[in-house]
Amino acid sequence: MSKVNVVIPTYNRAHLIRKAVQSVLDQSYQDFEIIIVDDASTDNTEEAVRSLKDERIRYIRHEKNKGAGAARNTGIRAANGEYIAFQDSDDEWLPEKLEKQMKVFENAPPEVGVVYTGFWRIEKNKKNYIPSSWIIQKNGNIHKELLKGNFIGTPATLIKRECFKKVGLFEEYIPAREDWELWIRISKYYEFKYIPEPLMISYYTSGSVNEKSIIASINILEFIINKHYKNFAKHKKILSKHYFNIGFNLCSIGYLSKGKKYLIKAIKIYPLDIKYSLMLIISVFGQKALSTVVEVYRKFKNIIYKEKDIL
Repeated sequence: MSKVNVVIPTYNRAHLIRKAVQSVLDQSYQDFEIIIVDDASTDNTEEAVRSLKDERIRYIRHEKNKGAGAARNTGIRAANGEYIAFQDSDDEWLPEKLEKQMKVFENAPPEVGVVYTGFWRIEKNKKNYIPSSWIIQKNGNIHKELLKGNFIGTPATLIKRECFKKVGLFEEYIPAREDWELWIRISKYYEFKYIPEPLMISYYTSGSVNEKSIIASINILEFIINKHYKNFAKHKKILSKHYFNIGFNLCSIGYLSKGKKYLIKAIKIYPLDIKYSLMLIISVFGQKALSTVVEVYRKFKNIIYKEKDIL
């Protein structure tokens, strides 16, 4: 039995899967099994996987497409090692990733459930290091920090299998950010250890920002807040910021009435942030005035963070 199970969900990535798998096979730490879960691909993904011809690779196929969360859960259920890692079929591990993570676990106290690394996110011609320097706490009890938003890449993690027995698997009913929701659950019971160096490369392709994508993003955030409301409610400033972001984005796509309700919620929870009140006042002047402010505000945030916020 291998010490580590590496779960790789994939869907129609025949042209990329071999490179992702090879980056795992090339690890300096070799006590692992790879579980590839094909989420009902319609291309020649299976053929690409079979061509690798390595006895440590196990291939599982879904007959129906279920989404990345469900595919990862299938891999977790099939795993029998002490630790579980994740790789995406379009990303790349650097050779010492697993070895360095296992060394941290060997010296870590039992309350540590997750060891994660930094990584490079490549988007078009831009190369950003994540997590950004503005993340206040990256080690130990990072539950509060995670409530603010996600800064941990799923393929950057190595997780004790016992964590999944304790808190459950990935949420299958949301199409994105299921990793963030899982980290929130795990961080209630376990500490995290961070390796401050890029040991993974993520190739990110952003979709178009339109009304449909913004509404989908809002729905996911609402789901996560509602599921963990007691935890968010303990930190009023964090909860109010999420409500402001929801209201801000709803107003930006013309849903002024619903957007104002969330802006009012943000003000009631944390009235000390003046921008909540200013945005509510500006929304009274209609969509045109609001659109101008939205554009300026988004550019300002991009300059400060150089990284995508939760919305």
